[in-house]
Amino acid sequence: MGIPKVAIVGRPNVGKSSLLNWLADRLISVVDPTAGVTRDRVTWIMHERDRYFELMDTGGIGIVDSDDLSEDIERQIQTGLDECDVMLFVVDAKAGVTPLDEQVADRLRRMSKPSILIVNKCDSPKLDQEAATFLTLANVPYVATSVKANRNRDLLIDAIVELLPAARETETAEGDYLLQPSDMRLAVVGRRNVGKSTFINQLAQSERVIVSNIPGTTRDSIDIRFEVDGKSFIAIDTPGVRKKKSLANDIEFYGLVRAQRSIRRADLVLMFFDATQTISKVDKQLVEEINEHYKPCIFVINKWDAALDAEMTTEKWVKYLLDTFSSMRHVPIAIITAKDGRNIRKLVNLAQSVYKQANLRMSTSRLNKAVQKAIEKNPPPIRKNRRPKIYFASQIAGSPPTIVLKCNESSLLDESWKRYLLGYLREATPFQEVPIRLVLRSRNESDPDLLSGDTPLPPKMTSDAEVLDEIDDEPEINELTDEQLRGEDDSEFDESWDDSDVYADDILSLEDDDPDQPAPNFVDDDEL
Repeated sequence: MGIPKVAIVGRPNVGKSSLLNWLADRLISVVDPTAGVTRDRVTWIMHERDRYFELMDTGGIGIVDSDDLSEDIERQIQTGLDECDVMLFVVDAKAGVTPLDEQVADRLRRMSKPSILIVNKCDSPKLDQEAATFLTLANVPYVATSVKANRNRDLLIDAIVELLPAARETETAEGDYLLQPSDMRLAVVGRRNVGKSTFINQLAQSERVIVSNIPGTTRDSIDIRFEVDGKSFIAIDTPGVRKKKSLANDIEFYGLVRAQRSIRRADLVLMFFDATQTISKVDKQLVEEINEHYKPCIFVINKWDAALDAEMTTEKWVKYLLDTFSSMRHVPIAIITAKDGRNIRKLVNLAQSVYKQANLRMSTSRLNKAVQKAIEKNPPPIRKNRRPKIYFASQIAGSPPTIVLKCNESSLLDESWKRYLLGYLREATPFQEVPIRLVLRSRNESDPDLLSGDTPLPPKMTSDAEVLDEIDDEPEINELTDEQLRGEDDSEFDESWDDSDVYADDILSLEDDDPDQPAPNFVDDDEL
């Protein structure tokens, strides 16, 4: 079952990762002159010539890994070869035939699978003549390519499609499904060796990425699609991050950039901590990145079995987290043991609840009533001999929930009062475990979000310009009636809020006296 798979194979540093990026027309796999950059299988779904297939980048055959992971990389390569339907044997036209090329050719020949010889790095037609010297390696069709010069991509695509097995009846449906946006994208981030890849392999229910005690094993950001209860998710396994001044080479720098990019494109971030280690500067930098982009987040404390051996308690670690990240007290906390599959499913369910919460829309009337009560309880202090006035509040977006406050002068509202208001709104709105983005608009500021027409305005005001024209007579929010506070979609928003199960009831934890025994994938703590 599934769509056909096409594996890109060859010795190290012949341009396999560049080829994947070129065919996929996007940056997926890390490319660097250093041999052995790719360790895990990196894949991309292709839709070409009315056919679907999964393109798979593998590590270099014959690599001597600097971190002694050669056996793990070899296992990943063999898995790719066993699973694939077509092999793309890549060689370097500039380097000529090498003894390692001959060893790779001998190995692939024994696989007895359809193959294409790709003579790569033919940056000019003159180098095409060198392709003939590689024909001694394999009696298969060959294509001379150049990623740098963008040569013969269409020719290579045609050759791949021609060798694909006959399309199954379900190929189109499965391909369409795989290309559909997932219900949620989860970025799994953290410093090196906190168990991110172990967690990903539990989700994938296979050894999808290399797991090792050696820090920095994962170098690419790898997207893994999985399903839970009929819903589709993508988990993004990111490279482990360490302090910028400790980055040893370009490869680690790429890993840092990709981890940051993964945070930005994720719907929710799982921030991993090692229960046996103290919180580091890198952890704080990652949390700051999450906070800066207003991403819904769950703090995940992994390796809890090892923490119990050190007599650690849930209360101690939770207090440690909250004391360290005092501005992130709204973030739910989950305690898991990824290697045994403990609490994995519960964590996925918690992530769904938090993400759903981040996408809720609050009615204009409820929001304004909440702001009214916040002001009544603690009015904003007078600054520069002027009293801050708030006229109206409206939610203009979700994920993150974005609330706009119309006021007389935004600079009059100091940071401490804004923190108070956010704290109050978190308790009075459905956004208790997600970040809230607060936008202040002075009466002399034009608001493009309001002008777009997506935001309910006070009655009899049809544009931001009219608001500004009538601002001198505009009542403050505490003077508005219930009818004036109500927006057109209030009943719809109220209903979606009231019917939503979006709150985390408690800290997701493992009891200290739980038996320390292996558990299969997705086994919940209460099922043991």
